[in-house]
Amino acid sequence: MLDFLLEPLSFGFIRNSMIMIILLGVLCSVTGSFLIVQRMGFLGEVIAHAVLPGLAIAFYVGIDIFLGAFISGMLSSLIIAWIQSQSRVKVDVAMSLVFSGFFALGILLITLLKSRIDLHSFLFGDILGVTGSDLWRTFLITISVLIFVKLFYPHLLFYTFNPLGAQAIGLPVQLINLGLVSAITLTIIASMQAVGVVLVVSLLVGPSITAYLLVKELHQMMILGAILGGISGVLGIYISYYLNAPSGAAIVLVVTIMFILAFLFSPKEGVLTRPQFFTKPNKLIRHLVRVKK
Repeated sequence: MLDFLLEPLSFGFIRNSMIMIILLGVLCSVTGSFLIVQRMGFLGEVIAHAVLPGLAIAFYVGIDIFLGAFISGMLSSLIIAWIQSQSRVKVDVAMSLVFSGFFALGILLITLLKSRIDLHSFLFGDILGVTGSDLWRTFLITISVLIFVKLFYPHLLFYTFNPLGAQAIGLPVQLINLGLVSAITLTIIASMQAVGVVLVVSLLVGPSITAYLLVKELHQMMILGAILGGISGVLGIYISYYLNAPSGAAIVLVVTIMFILAFLFSPKEGVLTRPQFFTKPNKLIRHLVRVKK
């Protein structure tokens, strides 16, 4: 059993990938919790695909592609907010439009600029290929987001659950929203290296939504989500190593299984642990028997 656990760790790239996924577990849990509570989970998917034009332009110009991705992701969020504030269009419709428009623009720019961006890596990630610089970048992003949340947690908490009330008492809701969107964008950029944009939302939302079914407080949700995200990532890497399977897909599959288990067996929220699950079928059977008689 010990050899089973230690064998993958003898490889440096496996150790790097595990450190990376633990950092991402913390980072995604913190930012994903705010998305879930605000019922804005789809925003993560939008930003994840909206970074493609920024990647293409940054690669063509010769600047850091992560800077281009950040600018593009932030721009997509600002456009969504602008459409919502200046028209009767609902936020989910605006997100859908920006999602498809930015992704199509990115594909077009890659073709026109003859960019050599590895779309397969962009879409599906390559956590086993992370380098020391990738680890440091993710570490700095994680620390920055944690400091931001720690410093402004009371304001973020109030804004998350009651944005109108936060505006009424004079909190800078626009700056708070901008800070949250920046944190989410940085999280997605860091996560792209691990699982790619296709699966990034699962890592961003999955551990947090699982924790949401198990605890009540937002800070507890962040902590438990970080633990579940780290465990899911490590288990996924072990699975990918021994089954020779794609790491990103294995990680997301473990995240999904954890959510299903919480969905079914959560002490207070689980489908199979609710008293009604057992009483309602019995009532229905007794009712049918009486009708038959």
